[in-house]
Amino acid sequence: MFEKQFKLKENHTTVRTEAVAGVTTFMTMAYILAVNPSILSASGMDSNAILMATALAACIGCFAMALLANYPFALAPGLGLNAYFAYTVCGTMGYSWQAALLAVFVEGLIFIVLSLTNVREAIFNAIPLQLKKGVSVGIGLFIAFIGLQNAKLVVDSATLVTIVDFTENFNTVGIGALLAVIGLLLISILYVKKIKGSILIGIFVTWILGILCQLTGIYQIDIENGFYSLIPSWSNFDITAIRLTFGQCFNLAGANIHIIDFIVIICSFLFVDMFDTLGTLIGVANKADMLDDNGKLPRIKQALLADAIATSAGAVLGTSTTTTFVESSSGVAEGGRTGLASIVTGFLFLLSIFLAPVFTTIPSFATAPALIFVGFLMISAVVEIDFDDLTEAIPAYLCLIAMPLTYSISEGIAVGVISYVVINLICGKSKKITPLMYVLAVLFVLKYIFL
Repeated sequence: MFEKQFKLKENHTTVRTEAVAGVTTFMTMAYILAVNPSILSASGMDSNAILMATALAACIGCFAMALLANYPFALAPGLGLNAYFAYTVCGTMGYSWQAALLAVFVEGLIFIVLSLTNVREAIFNAIPLQLKKGVSVGIGLFIAFIGLQNAKLVVDSATLVTIVDFTENFNTVGIGALLAVIGLLLISILYVKKIKGSILIGIFVTWILGILCQLTGIYQIDIENGFYSLIPSWSNFDITAIRLTFGQCFNLAGANIHIIDFIVIICSFLFVDMFDTLGTLIGVANKADMLDDNGKLPRIKQALLADAIATSAGAVLGTSTTTTFVESSSGVAEGGRTGLASIVTGFLFLLSIFLAPVFTTIPSFATAPALIFVGFLMISAVVEIDFDDLTEAIPAYLCLIAMPLTYSISEGIAVGVISYVVINLICGKSKKITPLMYVLAVLFVLKYIFL
């Protein structure tokens, strides 16, 4: 059954490899089950309902990606856009969360139309191959930076970022950072020794070490500063809470929507989601060696359609934009090559509704080593960039360096596209610039002016 549906032999993989990849991807994404409710609840939504909507939207997205495109790419409500949803649309602009959900729903419908009419596929294919390599490297740096922050190895300072002081607050920040270092070394050693499931093993061992530290008093709980118990505990989770958000995107009673503002909100969701998704697909597909000789991704239309469907479905359930997660690269690093890995990830998200206390207990310092190590695996694409052709290499460099420093995949793509068009145009190589690249460059410039 699995062979017929997912073509395992054709993709040189096995059920076991796909299962490990799916579990690994889920483990590196499980934090969204805790983070998304924390952020979206600022808009007035119920936290339990948000957690359930998050899990269900992720499940739908993963299943759609698996069945439509047969790719090991996992989806869930994305970070960044959820903050824009809660703090800007519902906070600064004063809209109800129901109206914000409607904007997400409409965005998803627009995405479906763009996917079916090949617009998103055309954008993906229009991006030059060398720039795609830069996107892959940039995502590697970005995901490693996220891992370093999650582990609190890199913290705020007068120089924007610096290494953590292990001795200060050792029983919370310090021990977590130290365990993350141990986890990273463990994953590295296991990977060098070619031990299957090295990333997943590293996550679990780091978590277990954290539990031992808590039991011995080395790690101390400090809920006010975000340091919770590492031992799962069952609470009175209301499984019927989803009724509080389900279908509420169509409940606009009393909503005072200004049409111009609403269009801007939709465009903001649309723009960021589109290029975050395209960037993630480029980076993860490149790492999995799924791009063809021309840098195109087979079945890209189906992959983008799955993303669009998940966004609208998530809005109906009660969560912000659902998108392809860069953490999918951790599953790809474990050998995931087909949609079976996404099925496993989606099933675990479904299961997480009933085992929420277990999955939300996994600390960020346990999953951070996986992200840091995956960053290493993805940055290897830098050797594939043609540095002899400066008109190709410089835009790729600007793209890859912008992603971690602006904390945005879409911003990195914007910098790469604009610089590629300007440099090649002025340097007399306009013939290799496709018409769509000109259009994208203009749209990105207009975005910076008006959005």
